[in-house]
Amino acid sequence: MIITLLSTFLVVGGRVIGMKRILVILVLLISFCNISYAEEIVKLPKDTASGYKKIIKSLTGKYFKDHGMQVVNKKDGHPVRVGEQSIRFEVRSGDCGEDEEGGWSDCKNDRERHEVAAWKTGDAMSKGEYWFAWSVYFPEDHQNLYPLSNNYGQFHQKGGPPVFMFKELRNGYTVVRTIGDIDYDERKLIHKKKMPGNWFDILINVKWTKKDNGFFKVWVNDELKYDYEGPTKTEEYVYQKFGIYRTGITRYLNYKNKSHIQKCLDENNGTTEEYGAMYDLRQKKIRHKISIQLYDKCKDYYEPINVPTTIVYFDEVRKGKSKESVTKNLTPLPN
Repeated sequence: MIITLLSTFLVVGGRVIGMKRILVILVLLISFCNISYAEEIVKLPKDTASGYKKIIKSLTGKYFKDHGMQVVNKKDGHPVRVGEQSIRFEVRSGDCGEDEEGGWSDCKNDRERHEVAAWKTGDAMSKGEYWFAWSVYFPEDHQNLYPLSNNYGQFHQKGGPPVFMFKELRNGYTVVRTIGDIDYDERKLIHKKKMPGNWFDILINVKWTKKDNGFFKVWVNDELKYDYEGPTKTEEYVYQKFGIYRTGITRYLNYKNKSHIQKCLDENNGTTEEYGAMYDLRQKKIRHKISIQLYDKCKDYYEPINVPTTIVYFDEVRKGKSKESVTKNLTPLPN
């Protein structure tokens, strides 16, 4: 692209441009081509995060809204765990987009997000032991939107699925493990009644490996809540993401309109599977694909409703090779 553009400027009015001018034009063109890339990079102050080379927006360009992620200040009334600043994420109804290359689309896959990731060279991890820490705060008016799943952080694999996710499920903030196709485990870390209006310190010690001598341990406010031993990945590289990632938008919309689904299915030749999904939905249990199918079939019967906005604050997001390197700024939270 640069060569093509440059060639159009080499000859102007029948004369060749001088070498100095060529160099100037080349620099300007390279800068122009890098503008969109530069916009992807998130620069977080040391007051809020450390241990990362580059943090990148998960969805780039026009899809990442101004309200999606902001570094905010204590002086302006925002909650802060340590220091003077914290990181505020917000997802509103309709905050979805797609990868720049046109591959993955949240909008087409029943998801919304504002999330950042540390997946570039120097941040992605192949093997060895690491420590991670972050403090998370849920505002006093925070709502549990289950059966929609709010994900507030994950360890993902390059070329593969996530291996550990930190989701808000029915009963609260939960770590979910998925190592391989048949592995699944979830463990509640914070009860949903305790979440609103409080800071929580999350500490993780992990050994990344495909072998059985791996481990993944999670502490909440200095209390060990999860202690797993075994393989911690299936692919070569693992990387960290955090923010808000909402999965199952139609689950929430279906649940809030469940009184209309019976009529919809009766009048539109509902299948046995769809009727089964309707009954499961009453217990807030519904699989992802059938939820989308049910919504597409019955949405014209629904009352108009938006998914409530989700806001969460992160602070002291640290990555290191020792516990002290990620917790040195923290003092114990009051009971």
